[in-house]
Amino acid sequence: MSSALEAEGPDDLDIVDPDTYRFGFPHATFERLRRTEPVSWWDEHDGGSGFWAVTRYHDVLAVSRNVSTFSNAQGVTLEEMEPADFEARRNMLEYDPPEHTRYRRLVSRPFSRREVMGYEAAIRQIARDVLDDALPGASTVHLDVTEHIAKQLPMRMLGKLLGVPDTDGPWLVEKGDALLGNFDPEMTPFPVGLVDTDEFRSMPFRSPAGVELYRYAEEQARLRNECPMHDVINTLLQPTTDGERLTDLQFKNFFVLLVGAGNDTTRYTMAAGMRALAEHPDQFRDLQAAVGTDPALVDSAVEEILRYATVTMNFRRTALADIELGGRQIRAGDKVVIWFASADRDHEVFQHPYRFDIRRSPNDHVAFGLQSPHLCLGAPLARLEIRVLLEEMLPRVREMHVDGPVEWLRSNFIGGMKHLPMSITTR
Repeated sequence: MSSALEAEGPDDLDIVDPDTYRFGFPHATFERLRRTEPVSWWDEHDGGSGFWAVTRYHDVLAVSRNVSTFSNAQGVTLEEMEPADFEARRNMLEYDPPEHTRYRRLVSRPFSRREVMGYEAAIRQIARDVLDDALPGASTVHLDVTEHIAKQLPMRMLGKLLGVPDTDGPWLVEKGDALLGNFDPEMTPFPVGLVDTDEFRSMPFRSPAGVELYRYAEEQARLRNECPMHDVINTLLQPTTDGERLTDLQFKNFFVLLVGAGNDTTRYTMAAGMRALAEHPDQFRDLQAAVGTDPALVDSAVEEILRYATVTMNFRRTALADIELGGRQIRAGDKVVIWFASADRDHEVFQHPYRFDIRRSPNDHVAFGLQSPHLCLGAPLARLEIRVLLEEMLPRVREMHVDGPVEWLRSNFIGGMKHLPMSITTR
């Protein structure tokens, strides 16, 4: 079967409209775009200037790596902002080298692979506690996997990393949901495009949740200055060996980014993995047998879950010069949107791209931005959390099934199942 036929759904959907994604990623539409118009122009509905959609894997990589032509420094989402508003809410993602390199060096210490490996014991205990709560022994339970499992582990680990009280975790995640779910009326009372959010235009993700998180970050910084702690917040506040340090605004904007991206993307990836395993019982059993005996297969499964989910669907760049790409002439100042979720289904790179295959090799997915200066800082932590959840969950479970309608996030930026009803039978 050709990859085009494996993509389900209509092939003529509006990729700009957040409502399109309430039914999952429109794979058939992007399959058509990759095949017939890999770089295509899209008008926006809210007065935006429009953008080029880049859908093929190799073109996505070319844009990601060419930071001298395709800039992050005017924003990574579609929203166009006045300079003062942009500067007020600018985060680490929205710089180009060498400024980005410097900023990344200031915040990267707690997220290095070496540091993250030291978190494994804490993550494993959290995973066990989450599963003890969600999956009583020797029974069949019906639950929303996103809410009761996938959301819980990264939420509780976020609190541990930040060094904040456990009781603050749900509040922080609620605010993070309002940020990354800023198009969805379930996630925020101020969904962009559905209500007037102009008064919040200088806040991260155009959300009033940013105001509350700023205040929280300021209070946490004050507490660390009075009594230093061994946690991520304290580390972020310290100068490097060269004496450089984050400004107050940089610290607050990075804290907001950490609360949003540090929870939601991992949550939706975990949910996607559990659904994929439920729908592929043979691979579920193979992976179950690999826990404790074949760590390479477990790691391979993590990579396939990341590719299959590709939760951060796209990032925007802005062209700094005229350039030809995919047979189209892009002008300086044009918005260029690279679609990671499309690239990870490109049949020129992935054989049978719509199949879930825990043994897929090679698997050079772009869920974290492959070989780019903007490679996701949290990638090692996300991989570890997903692996530990699999290792702790699979031995407990006899079988699992999706047993109700899945509800997807209303967003043209983050793709995820906000509700995933499943029945799980434990041993």
